[in-house]
Amino acid sequence: MTADDLRETSAALAGRALELPELARAGTVAAYVSVGSEPGTLALLDALRARGVRVLLPALLPDNDLDWGAYEGEGSLARVQHGGRMALFEPAGERLGPDAVTTADAVLLPGLAVDARGMRLGRGGGSYDRVLARLDRAGAHPALVVLLYDSEVVERVPEEPHDRPVHAVVTPSGVRRFRQEP
Repeated sequence: MTADDLRETSAALAGRALELPELARAGTVAAYVSVGSEPGTLALLDALRARGVRVLLPALLPDNDLDWGAYEGEGSLARVQHGGRMALFEPAGERLGPDAVTTADAVLLPGLAVDARGMRLGRGGGSYDRVLARLDRAGAHPALVVLLYDSEVVERVPEEPHDRPVHAVVTPSGVRRFRQEP
């Protein structure tokens, strides 16, 4: 994708996500800053902030768990290199602790793919598996939304016993919702 393609995709993704009732009602959204070839999230983060939404961003801990900090605009981000892995953009300010995510009304999750059942394939580090387990333990039930390219919505992804489906996937062309078991 060219830089123009990435900008257009990011804008389309932000527009689709902002139409979600779950985000329209949210006072706090836990999100992430896209890196590499991931669909761009900065336009969405800035639009949420402009609406008065408190946006929490992750900071990777040495054990792959996630701490959280508030997003105060692109200038509040620090580029952090984590060993031999890719550099991440993390909040430069105060850390709020791993449990801060339990206050979120919606959690935007990164992923490599989502399947027809709403199962998400992550990058394999387990950081967001820990987030989802933490939400369960706290009895928190935020909307779980994955941001992807259209081609990353597939028929089936591998699944492990601890995996659970997300509520929706947002792509540049639209939103797909998944039925949750009662």
